[in-house]
Formats: sequence, C-alpha cells, structure tokens
Amino acid sequence: MRAAVYRRHGPAGEVLGVEELERPQPGPGEVRVRLAVSGVNPTDWKARSGGAPTPVADGFQVPNQDGAGVVDAVGAGVDPARVGQRVWVYFAAWRRRYGTAAQYTVVPQDRAVPLPDGAGFDLGASLGIPAMTAHRCLFADGPIDGRSVLVAGGAGAVGHFAIELARRAGATVVTTVSSEEKAALAAAAGAHHVVNYRAGDAADRIRAAVPDGVDRVVEVALGANLAIDLAVAAPGASIVTYAAEPREWPLPVRELMTRNLTLRFVLIYTVPEPDLRRAAADVTAALEAGALTGLPTHRFPLEDIAAAHDAVEAGATGKVVVDVG
Repeated sequence: MRAAVYRRHGPAGEVLGVEELERPQPGPGEVRVRLAVSGVNPTDWKARSGGAPTPVADGFQVPNQDGAGVVDAVGAGVDPARVGQRVWVYFAAWRRRYGTAAQYTVVPQDRAVPLPDGAGFDLGASLGIPAMTAHRCLFADGPIDGRSVLVAGGAGAVGHFAIELARRAGATVVTTVSSEEKAALAAAAGAHHVVNYRAGDAADRIRAAVPDGVDRVVEVALGANLAIDLAVAAPGASIVTYAAEPREWPLPVRELMTRNLTLRFVLIYTVPEPDLRRAAADVTAALEAGALTGLPTHRFPLEDIAAAHDAVEAGATGKVVVDVG
C-alpha cells in the first residue's frame, strides 16, 4: 500500500515522505479499513515534529489519527458482517504504527465507528479528535440542556463541533471568534451569539447575551482567556480546556474556590474508554440526525502530505484533509 511515513521527528518537509509498505493485517478484535480520506489535526503535526511525547515505534510511523473509509477485513472475534461497512476512524496512530495517512489502517473495532449513509467521507474524516474532544468538554460535568455554553474559538474544528453538539443538546451557545470570516462560520454552525473578541470588550458583550452567566466554557487558550472566562462564568460553572499553551499561567485559586468553579483539563487520548464509547455513539447519533456539518475543506493528495501538515501548523481556517484512496 501507499503510505505517508516519517522515521524521525522534525519539520514536515524534511521528515515526511510517501512509500510502499506491506498492507497491515488485523489481529484479534481489530478491523482493517480501506481509507478514502485522512483528516489532519494539530495533534498530528505536533506528534510528527516531536512537540508531543510520541516516540517513533519500530522504525517508522504513519501519521494522522482520523479518517474515513470502508472495512475490508476483520480479525478474530469481530463480526464478519462488518466487511463492507462505511466507518469513521479515530485514534488510528495513538500508540500504534499505522495512522490514516495511508491506503489502509488497522484499528481496534471500537475505533472504526459506523458512518451513517447520509454522511460523506470528508465529514467522517473530520470527526475523531475534534468531535470527541468537543463532546468531552461539553458533557464531562453533566447535561447541558437549558444551560448556557461559551465556546472559545468557534470557527476551529473543536469549536465548530462544540457549537453543533451543544445546540443539539438544548444549550444556549455563545462563541468568540477573531474575524468576520470566522464569525460567519460560527453562526452557520448554529451559535446563538457570536462575539468578535477583537472588536471591543468581549466580556461585556457575552454578559449582555447571557446575563446570568455561562454554565460551561469550552476553552482553547485557558491562560490568555481566563480573565474573560471568570468575568462571564455563572456560580458553579465549569471551565474546560483542551489545549496546552507554550507558557505557564498563574491561577486565581481564591476566586475559583469562592465561586465554586470547576477547572477541568481534557486530553482526549486518556479519557476513560466508557466515556469514549459514549462520545462516539453520541457523535454518530448527531450525524444520523443531520446535526453535524463540515467546515470549509482544504484538500491535498497523499504526495503533498508535508504541505497538508504545514497548512494545519500555519492555522488554516477550515479542515485539512488528504485524499488517500
């Protein structure tokens, strides 16, 4: 099979290439997926660059966690009827050798989730890390029906799915963005209120939209945004962050305690398996209901895998996907 490969950490253009590899075989409890599309996330370029603690195993690594395609083989203990099933894939490269930037990948059967007929492969390949992270941030501290949610960075992939999942769950959704282009994307995703934080006092405008404060914050930059989060959080709210920043920030412990706020950190890879299965099931139910949509797509052929990684690292607005089929 054709696959993107790196054998050491470093810049995409220096370490990523496309090679012919032996097609992997599914072991017990695993399925093999003939991939059509691979999604690229920040976690993928960070792992490839060496910015995240992910050693290159067994001499090479096929990058990318997320993808979509069709099950073409199953291992022992897996229902043979799964062959031919359309699926979306998550965690393909998490502590495993074969990510989704290849024609085939092998994953535990739970990580190849049935893709509803109405959802295309591009959308399926866009889920994984972003949608699962959004789900965890929203629901780790309980239901949000009738509550208010602030999504920081509503035009990013996690923010996009957080808006859509929160809206589907019955929450009032406020989101912050940094441009009119991103405001349009957040509004299209269903946010009730969109605040450009570069145009005046963001906290004042969030409080005007939700006078009683927000009950849940889905945060992409905790240190930079904590002052805003504290200014708009309702008593007992949860501030949930899913991204690490280059510098350390001090925490106002007394204020957090006095207002009984919860500060939660999410790394989706280490979320307990029962919660991951629930997230995957809820994301799939939202797909079946037509409640999830894709962001504008930037397409690359497999041969341009380095350019695809560079586009995500540069902060491309929308979703970067790689055609691998």
